[in-house]
Amino acid sequence: MCGRFYIPADDSDEELQRIIQYLNRSQTAPVKTGEVCPTDTAAVIANSRRMTPVPFAMKWGYTLDGRAPVINARSESAADKPLFRDGMQQRRCLIPARHYFEWERAGNQKIKNAIRPAGSEAMYMAGIYRITGGVPEFTILTREPGQCIRHIHD
Repeated sequence: MCGRFYIPADDSDEELQRIIQYLNRSQTAPVKTGEVCPTDTAAVIANSRRMTPVPFAMKWGYTLDGRAPVINARSESAADKPLFRDGMQQRRCLIPARHYFEWERAGNQKIKNAIRPAGSEAMYMAGIYRITGGVPEFTILTREPGQCIRHIHD
């Protein structure tokens, strides 16, 4: 997953619309719709204190001392890394989207591909989050690509 996903503001999927509308009513700043980029505030589903799934607004990317945000973590190894250990143990989340983007290199060109499960209008990406004192931050869990998209990007 290469740094962008998409959730339209006027999505025909009723569940995605309810999530966006709920957050935009309850937050001081709206969550990003359209093409969502690292450091944007996006819609995320996580457990509340009562252990029920609730939409939250979270910033995409773990920030680390002025470096580029960490936006992805490999699910196969995240639990072994100190940065992701707490999230893997107790702070899991889902990130709703219509699709995500992968860039394919073709000579000197980069081709942007929108990817989602076949026959689906919406998808939920697995993620983890952390609370650092400000807006909670999330990162998306990735895995080895499936055979059908392996030719685009690992």
